[in-house]
Amino acid sequence: MIAKFKKTSRPRWAGAMLLVAALACVVLTNAYVAKADFEFGEPVNLGPTINSGYDDGGPFISADGLSLFFDSSRPGGLGRGDLWVATRATTDDDWGMPVNLGPIINSAYEDWEPCVSADGLELYFDSERPGGYGSFDIYMATRATQDDPWGIPQNLGSTINTSRGEGGASISADGLSLYFNLYGAGGSGDYDIWVTTRKTKADPWGQPVNLGPAVNSRVYDGVATVSDDGLLLVFAADARPGGYGTWDLWLATRTETGQQWSEARNLGGQVNTVYGECSPSLSANGHFLYFCDYPSPRPGGCGGVDIWQASILPIVDFNGDGIVDCVDICMLVDRWETNDPLYDIAPAPSGDGIVDVQDLIVLTEHLTPKQADPNALTP
Repeated sequence: MIAKFKKTSRPRWAGAMLLVAALACVVLTNAYVAKADFEFGEPVNLGPTINSGYDDGGPFISADGLSLFFDSSRPGGLGRGDLWVATRATTDDDWGMPVNLGPIINSAYEDWEPCVSADGLELYFDSERPGGYGSFDIYMATRATQDDPWGIPQNLGSTINTSRGEGGASISADGLSLYFNLYGAGGSGDYDIWVTTRKTKADPWGQPVNLGPAVNSRVYDGVATVSDDGLLLVFAADARPGGYGTWDLWLATRTETGQQWSEARNLGGQVNTVYGECSPSLSANGHFLYFCDYPSPRPGGCGGVDIWQASILPIVDFNGDGIVDCVDICMLVDRWETNDPLYDIAPAPSGDGIVDVQDLIVLTEHLTPKQADPNALTP
């Protein structure tokens, strides 16, 4: 019924939605506790297949969820830090053993923070290799198809790279915006997040623009990741006031891609700890956040810097009573076809600007069958 729902007049769809709510009240209940518009599950260490006794960080999850790129100082590399990739056949499978990206990509110097375009054909990363403009520059390598090897990395040039040092590149899903961090250059602090844009993928990158004081502070702000819809920005900050440790993850939002970002807020204590968190990467489906612990190893890791994964959970307990039931469904139905952000919970993590059947489907996925009363009389 939900999957085949089509827009019609308010009396008809309202009656249908209330029928769904009534049925849910009879057979469903849940103990899902809500605290915000979305929250994070308990972070999980990716384990010894991905993490080693050395420093493993800079995770980036591919758009299809089948490749995990990261940097590592483990043995078997070419320099002090190399780029590696682990793959899996499906998102339900375990990760395979990581493979070094090889001498075409990696150098005898530090190569860090990989990021791959949504089509899998462009690889961006930081490197301090000779021939650049400063201590670290952003490079890009391309390939014709995802089955082809990467080509020789090219420096992105003086429009983006300077003598000050750049890194933490993150390409938007449409391939037309590139976020990165840059030292100094008239920003808010020592390192700020900037964005450069282009009209098409065939055009050169334009002059970078600082994201401004709502996002950037007087401390190090950088290594950002942008959600697939371009409405959520997650980044790392070093000792920013209001945090939990030396490094924390922060987020900013916007309702449309052309708007300014909101005032940044801390992700909270479910993800952030006193040990430090850095290098976030959002999955394209909005269901997972990947990050690394930095500078101190987080308890439960494999040694050194490790990569972790946290689930992103939509908030569906709209009235905050600790359960998700027919009351929450009725509240969502009452906001039908509005842009109320509290009820616009799909697609994850930031919605699509309208409360509709997608949101109802997500809500019903968090309902569970009512438990039978053991004291009830039975025939």
